[in-house]
Formats: sequence, structure tokens, C-alpha cells
Amino acid sequence: MKKSPIDHIIKPVSKFIHLEYTSGIVLFIGVLLAIIWVNSPFKDAYHHLWEIEFGIGFDDNVLRHPLHLWINDGLMAIFFFVIGLELKREFIAGELSSVKRAALPMAAALGGMLVPAAIYSLVNYGKEGAHGWGIPMATDIAFALALLSMAGKQIPTSVKVFLSALAVADDLGAVLVIAMFYSAQLQFTPLMIGGIFLLVLVIGNAIGVRHTAFYLIIGFGVWIGFLLSGVHATIAGVLVAFTIPARRKIDEKRYSLRLRELSEEFEQEIPNCSILTTPKQHEIIEHIKGLSIAAQTPLQKIESALHPWVAFVIMPVFALANSGIIIESDFLKNLANPVSIGVTVGLVIGKFTGVLLFTWLLVKSKFAELPERATWRHIVGISALAGIGFTMSLFVSSLAFSDSKMVEQAKYGILIASLIAGTAGTLLLRHAGKQLSAR
Repeated sequence: MKKSPIDHIIKPVSKFIHLEYTSGIVLFIGVLLAIIWVNSPFKDAYHHLWEIEFGIGFDDNVLRHPLHLWINDGLMAIFFFVIGLELKREFIAGELSSVKRAALPMAAALGGMLVPAAIYSLVNYGKEGAHGWGIPMATDIAFALALLSMAGKQIPTSVKVFLSALAVADDLGAVLVIAMFYSAQLQFTPLMIGGIFLLVLVIGNAIGVRHTAFYLIIGFGVWIGFLLSGVHATIAGVLVAFTIPARRKIDEKRYSLRLRELSEEFEQEIPNCSILTTPKQHEIIEHIKGLSIAAQTPLQKIESALHPWVAFVIMPVFALANSGIIIESDFLKNLANPVSIGVTVGLVIGKFTGVLLFTWLLVKSKFAELPERATWRHIVGISALAGIGFTMSLFVSSLAFSDSKMVEQAKYGILIASLIAGTAGTLLLRHAGKQLSAR
């Protein structure tokens, strides 16, 4: 295929985007920029930026919120929408599609949620910060997978799949926790309206509606209803995702056969010796496009289209808006509070203990087996890496506390814990990889 000048410009960017660890790098840059900015002479501009108000609507019916809230309730709803698509895909045909395949990552995720929450609750029992027990329960999949990729090529693919499945199951747990414990007082009228929009999507799926625009437009109505109801708006993203069709209109064999027939028709058509195609060739190309659309599932199509936007726009913007941690001379002294200690110990020790313990119990009781070619050294490394709770932990901290001081304390703990867990996990996995290659 002949390449145009723009192709040569775009190719390095496209190659960078498709690297396994790229999204983690971009997310890290967002975090670093936020910390540098908020500790610079321009720190007031940082805070003022997120307080700029925007509104949508008309006449007296206007939703007006600061930019920070639009990011956390709006952009993050898209993030959760993609999580919902990933969950549905995994439940249908992925690592969570059967009890046997799902048992180990689900158990590991459960341990990685219960133990950190218990440790945090123990540290903060009877104190103001007790409501933040959900903060150390999450694993940041982008950072964790990025560091896993950097840990060496000797890491078996099955280990990466295990971490991905664990993180997806972890996300499901986080969604349930947010829905049940971190939503505001319910307003039933807007919730009912959101529920009606959701029902329309379910009916649309049932009768065979496949057009992306239908689900996105009606899904926006679900989001508005949930936003006004008190149920956190990001839950709408997950629920809408579960209504997206995951069926094809044509199977692989019929698609392949028809594609060959159309290709032969295209080849037999006499070219017009022009840069333009003939009317018949154009018609065949359109048939191929329609055939390819029928062979795709709307779920995979939407997930594939949104994933780069989530990885390279939404998550870095969220990190930039929420990672502004002020680091002063008494930074270490500021860590000596129950919230920071609970988050740090919960993520570093709790995640490690919970994931490793529940995995060990399931394997030793013969309910599951370790991933293919994986050793216990790999599981130890994954257990440490699971303590990177960054994006989801920051998000839960913004829901758990209304006191900005406690949110800041939680951020201190998340930052320190993620650094420790990331470093420890990478080193342990590198060592495990060397041990495996030395055999």
C-alpha cells in the first residue's frame, strides 16, 4: 500500500499508542505534571482551573458544575462505561466466562479487597476517616500492566492475563462498593427517569438494534437521570455498557465465504485505468463494509473505538485534575495520620496479603490451578503490583470524604503506596523472570 506523507508522520505515534505500557506512561506524565504544577509558583492557577464552571441545558433547566465535577462525574462515566464493556466481554468469552476460569482471579480480587478494607478500618476505627475504607480496595490496571510489561519479556502471557482478569474483577468490586456505599441520598424521580431510559436500551438490544448512536444518545439520558438521583453517575456508565449487544449478525464461516465471493467479483471487474473506482467496484466495496459491520459485535466495536480516548485523554486528564499533591518540607510528618497510614498499609500490605493468601488457599484446596507456566514467584510479584491503586483509589477518596484535608491525606497515602507497590512488584517480577529463564 502506497503511503502518503501524513502516514509517515502518524506511524510513530500509532506505534507508540499500541505499545502495552504506553497508557501507563501517559498516566504517569499526567500525575507528574499535576504534582509539579501544584508545587510551583502557578499553584493558584491549578486550583482555579478546576473551579471554572460549565453548564449544559436551556432556559432555567441548566446543569452547572465546576470543571472538576464534570471530569469526575462526566468523563469518568465514560471510563466506567469502558470498564463495563470489558466486564461484559470477559463474562461472555474471556477469563471470567466460566467458574473454572474465573475462580482464581475472582478469589484473588476478593482477597485484595477484603484485607485492605479490614486493615484500613482497623487503623481508622472510631475516627473521622473511617468512611474511607473503600480507598485501598482498588488496583490501577493501566499502571500495573505498564510495570508488568517493563518487568521483562520472560514473564509468561498467562501471568499478564491473570493480572488483567484480577484487575477487571477488582473493578467490578469497586463499582459495587461505589453503588452501595458511596452514593448520595436518593432522589427517586430522576432515578426512575434514568431507569426508563435504561429499559429502552434493554428493549433495543432485545429487538436487535445495533446502531451505536442509539445506545450513546439514550445512554446519555441514563447518565443525566443517575447524576440527578444521587446514585453516582459513573454507575450509569457500567449499566449502559451491559445493554450493548454482543452478538454478530453473521458468523465467521459465512463472513469468510461471502468475503471471498466479493473479492473475486472485485477482481473480475474491468478497471477503468483511473484513480477512481468503477461504479461496480464502489458497490462491491460498500458491500464489504456492510458485511464487516455485520461480522462485528457492537460491544467490541465501541470498546475498541473508546479505549484510546480513555487511556490517552480521560485517565490522564483525571490524573491531572486529582493528583495535585502539595509536597512541603514536612511531607513525611503529614503522613503520620490515620487516613494516610490506613491507605498506605492497606494498599502495600493488605493488597499483597489478600491477593497472595486467597490465591494460595484456592490452589492448595484444589479448586483452581496456577496460570500456565506461572510460578509462585510470579504470584508474589503480581500480589505486590496489585497495591498500585492510583486512579480508582483517587476516585473513591473524592467520594468518601467531603473534607478536603482528608482527601489530601488519602492522596498522600495513595502516592506513597503506589510508589512502594510498583517498585516492589516490578523488582519481584524481574527476579521471577530471571529465575524462569535460568532453568
